[in-house]
Amino acid sequence: MLRPGSLAVVTGRLSVPLSVLDLCPVPTGESTAEALRRSVDLARHAERWGLTRYWVAEHHNLPGIASSAPAVLAGRIASATSAIRVGSGGVMLPNHAPLTVAEQFGTLEAMHPGRIDLGIGRAPGTDQATARALRRSTGGLAAADFAAQVAELRAYFAGQAVALTAGGDGPTGQIRAIPAEGNEPAVWLLGSTGYNAELAGLLGLPFAFAYHFSAANARPALALYRRTFTPSARLAEPYCLISVFVLCAEDDVRARWLHGSARLSALHLRAGHPSTLPSPEEAARRLYSEAEQNVIAEATASHVVGGPDSVLEQLGELVASTGADELMVTTSTFAHADRLASYELLAPAGAGQGKQLPSALLGVPGPALPGHVRHAGGPGQAGDPAESLG
Repeated sequence: MLRPGSLAVVTGRLSVPLSVLDLCPVPTGESTAEALRRSVDLARHAERWGLTRYWVAEHHNLPGIASSAPAVLAGRIASATSAIRVGSGGVMLPNHAPLTVAEQFGTLEAMHPGRIDLGIGRAPGTDQATARALRRSTGGLAAADFAAQVAELRAYFAGQAVALTAGGDGPTGQIRAIPAEGNEPAVWLLGSTGYNAELAGLLGLPFAFAYHFSAANARPALALYRRTFTPSARLAEPYCLISVFVLCAEDDVRARWLHGSARLSALHLRAGHPSTLPSPEEAARRLYSEAEQNVIAEATASHVVGGPDSVLEQLGELVASTGADELMVTTSTFAHADRLASYELLAPAGAGQGKQLPSALLGVPGPALPGHVRHAGGPGQAGDPAESLG
């Protein structure tokens, strides 16, 4: 097993910066506490290697993913680092009251000024039963409701009192999110269909696309984002990142071996039996039917796996074909050292590259919500399961 610091890193360069998307994977036989500690360790390494930002996803009721509380985990990671941007990839807004999200991320921004990103998704990030437990309601979240929740959330950061009715004949209260006022993080919209792409464009917000599980939608969604982009006080021109699964090792053979863990995990998830992350040895012992091989091939078709030269070539082609301004890499390996090694191999290719988000992105109240978004998203699903990065 390779140890970080002992690798022959890539010699080529990418034209865009690299960042990290962490789902906080839980290997079989290990605890969630250890998985969380390893995420903090990876963040420290990512900062040392010059990566741009470190986002944590939101998932629930999945034994192999420990990132269920992004605000809490982001706060721990921000405290353990000093310069790298930290945030959510993302907070699934259907699961939370906008007031709660504003208070949490306003607090984070107040404690770590200029370093916090708030990525917002439209998916529940879990199964329907867990979504009901989170929302305490059987109702979904229609597309129009999501847009209204985004507007409410941004109003809290702008210091605008939000008028909410208690229900029925109850009184109307003027609500303020005190920690959020004057402490606005960089707000992003996340997605893998056209709905959030268009909404981000109309609002003049940066957009993050989940290429690693919706590759076919990437180019149309990014084109829609750029076409509808309206300059705002926060962002003068479009800025988009794409998240991609990458596993880089010293050579293609080693990378494919390590990738067995992610492949078997994907099969378990698609079969409706999510599990902790299996070892590559377990994956190699498994006998796969033709149908299972097809499921795995479909689930991992967008994964970039190989030695440094192969990975760099594939990522370069991906940037060129999508026009992405930033790559956000997510990696799952059974052994923590292999995950560190993968990022260490990649880091020199993206450190210090590409255009950075302007400082005006931070702390400036956004425009009013546009009244109409044409693209239905999934189409018109309540909490489209693809509108997230995780």
